[in-house]
Amino acid sequence: MADPSSPPPSGSPATGNPPAPAKTTDVVSQKFPELVALIKGSESMNDEERQYWMNILPIMTPEQLASLKDILDNEKKQLKAIDEKYSHEMEKLGQTEFIRKAEEERQAKRQNRQSAEQAHKAEEERKAENILQEIEHTDGQQ
Repeated sequence: MADPSSPPPSGSPATGNPPAPAKTTDVVSQKFPELVALIKGSESMNDEERQYWMNILPIMTPEQLASLKDILDNEKKQLKAIDEKYSHEMEKLGQTEFIRKAEEERQAKRQNRQSAEQAHKAEEERKAENILQEIEHTDGQQ
């Protein structure tokens, strides 16, 4: 249990402050530049975990360093693959949405054209009927 008299850790909800980014020494940054970049870029760690890994890098064995690098590389590759799949799916959805909207527009235009054709046909029939009535009317007067 945490000591109630001690201040809450940086970035906790009690302080309302965002956590401080992981700090590295120049020696750690120079000796492990790839691991430092992978740790800072890791999406699966919070800032406290990042700082923990930065702090223990100098005392880790070569096998542990290699294992950490493999894990972080794998995470990065998997997240990249997920992002690519997601963006591809979003692109498909975007294309599907575009196709759906284009089809809706075509149907609306088709309906408007059919309505206009029906109205025109009805007007033509009405005019033809009027002409026939005039002909009948003039024939009846002769």
